[in-house]
Amino acid sequence: MEKMKEKIKKFIPSFLIDWYHFSLSFLGAVLYWFPSKKIKIIGVTGTNGKSTTVDLITRILEEAGHGVASLSSIKFKIKEKEWPNELKMTMPGRFKIKQFLRQAVKSGCQYAVIEVASEGVKQHRHRFIDFQVAVFTNLTPEHIEAHGGFENYKKAKGSFFRSAKGVHIVNVDDKYADYFLSFPSDKKYAYGINGNPEDKKWEFIKAEEVSVSKNGACFTVKNIIFNLKLLGEFNIYNALAAICVGLSQGIGVETSKKALEKAEGVAGRMEEVISSPFKVFVDYAFTPNALEKAYQAIRDGFNPNKMICVLGSCGGGRDKWKRPVLGGIAEKYCDQVIVTNEDPYDENPMEIIDQVADGAKSKAEKILDRKEAINKALKSAKPNDVVIITGKGCEPWICLANGKKIPWDDRKTAREEFNKINI
Repeated sequence: MEKMKEKIKKFIPSFLIDWYHFSLSFLGAVLYWFPSKKIKIIGVTGTNGKSTTVDLITRILEEAGHGVASLSSIKFKIKEKEWPNELKMTMPGRFKIKQFLRQAVKSGCQYAVIEVASEGVKQHRHRFIDFQVAVFTNLTPEHIEAHGGFENYKKAKGSFFRSAKGVHIVNVDDKYADYFLSFPSDKKYAYGINGNPEDKKWEFIKAEEVSVSKNGACFTVKNIIFNLKLLGEFNIYNALAAICVGLSQGIGVETSKKALEKAEGVAGRMEEVISSPFKVFVDYAFTPNALEKAYQAIRDGFNPNKMICVLGSCGGGRDKWKRPVLGGIAEKYCDQVIVTNEDPYDENPMEIIDQVADGAKSKAEKILDRKEAINKALKSAKPNDVVIITGKGCEPWICLANGKKIPWDDRKTAREEFNKINI
């Protein structure tokens, strides 16, 4: 089906495809009565950290007493009601997203927090949604083939910022911070750990006295100490972005502290699924930057005797450049590398695995069956070791050729295979 779509697209002028997507976005807004006129919309974009940041922003707004809806690659949420995002889309289609916002309005929500993907922007899914706040997490190469180059990928993210005229919140430690801070807005917040921007037109929120450990992350903001249960320095950045959103909405740092310190974690994001006699984590990381940060968090936080990774190769039909790169990162940080299947779609899964394994060199062990790969990793682990399974997080499917999907959950599989092992 995907191959057929791509063939059809080649015969249609790009301006017609663009007009088609734009028109659908307008029709969706009309059909659902321009729902964003009745609710404050916060959009979060960037390469990594979007889902976690959406979750943390939602928690802060709820702690302040607001009715909140949120939409991420993990789940849909309207006040207390939650259901999983099984669409395999970070940002749903034009009609679906407008329908969701209309439901949020009907439920009496004051805010909606939305994960904004570059592909969604490219297809105008963000159009006719009045974003009051735009958040930028970070930018590293991703979706290069889909956008025809990194510069186009960056411009897609920038297009979202350009369309949101209210508050802009930017990670000032990111290489591309200046680009995102250049767009006009009513107010700007910059956040970071290392940076110290001189432009006084921005309100700068800095994390100080930063430390990370196996118990989480600790830092101070405005002399208030935060003790997060979330692992890794990257989650400090996610928390800072959420704190800035709170401040932009008149929510004090103390309220943010209460909300963030309650967060036990986000599904499929550095989620600890087995604690003893060794630890097993499941993480969504599928970009080089995210994978490296996940491995660093394990190394820095736990200092394991041995780190064993189940590397979920790379999705079929996209970003082939990063396959050996992911393997190379695993080879650098991990003592044992098991390369396995992820979402091959219409590609030959063993060819994908071979390309990833090339980067992992002699450390690579190739196992096609993902369950078998997880089982092998668990059998290899000893006390004080850590197993980390990446590439899918809490995704509910493995996507195969011709649109076929099989139910899947890395977390459930890890627990089931662990129970089969005599320890």
